[in-house]
Amino acid sequence: MILKDFAPHPSLREFVRCYRIVHFNFENAPESVLKAYAPRPEICLHFFLRERELIQLGSGAKKDYKFQVVLTGQQTSVINRYLSGKDFITFNIVFQPTAVFRLTGISSSELADQYLDAEDVFSRNIRSVLEQLQSAAGYSQMALVADRFVSSLTRQARKEAHRLDTVSRLMLTSGGKVSLDWLAGESCLSPKQFTRKFYERTGVNPKTYLKIIRFTKAVNIKNAYPDRDWLQIAFECGYFDYQHLVKDYKEFTKNTPNDFHLIESNSPERRLGLASEVYKSRAESSAFLA
Repeated sequence: MILKDFAPHPSLREFVRCYRIVHFNFENAPESVLKAYAPRPEICLHFFLRERELIQLGSGAKKDYKFQVVLTGQQTSVINRYLSGKDFITFNIVFQPTAVFRLTGISSSELADQYLDAEDVFSRNIRSVLEQLQSAAGYSQMALVADRFVSSLTRQARKEAHRLDTVSRLMLTSGGKVSLDWLAGESCLSPKQFTRKFYERTGVNPKTYLKIIRFTKAVNIKNAYPDRDWLQIAFECGYFDYQHLVKDYKEFTKNTPNDFHLIESNSPERRLGLASEVYKSRAESSAFLA
């Protein structure tokens, strides 16, 4: 069993934050295992190497979308993912904030809060990448397959780099503790231009993105250190007070912090004893590999 983030080849860091491998086995689980997947500052490509997952978007019914490779745009609300009681393994490419826009030319605003068949975005060639991942001898070989795939995408990138791309990555390392005026200035744009271009390249406005970064840090810290006081977490993440933190939890999960983490306590990684190590790594990471 594994839940781990791997670094891409250094030449691809401009486009990829990490590769994430998730391998869970619930042979003896009497029913599907729920993962309440809260918003994170990421656009992600998911290769389902064995079984897929059932998805519940909003208040809708659980659904098997039957996509073997899925692209999820920037989330602003919880996606409920249900894992069946068998062998589940997925290889994920977590992109840099503006990378998918640059690689495809598609406005990320069209992808936000979507669960999409990746073939509609990256063409049917992506099936051969899935097959290579499925036949890989191990996790390291999977990363090499992904490196080759992303490298091929970069050679055909549809959009030129912009200073805003670098600034969006700085937002991740800041923990959400930077002003919009400073970000716009660093992007060599007016505040209005910065907001418009940022929305096009990431799928959300910069204020919302900073809130998601800060919220994700709070989630990671609480998952890593369940006994830590909420007020301490709030201050550590740049919130004014506990109620300020509660407001973001209700916006992004529809739950209070305690209620959401009660759900998290039964997550797949928690049940398999993988949560402590991975979330400590994420809580302490300057890049917030969420």
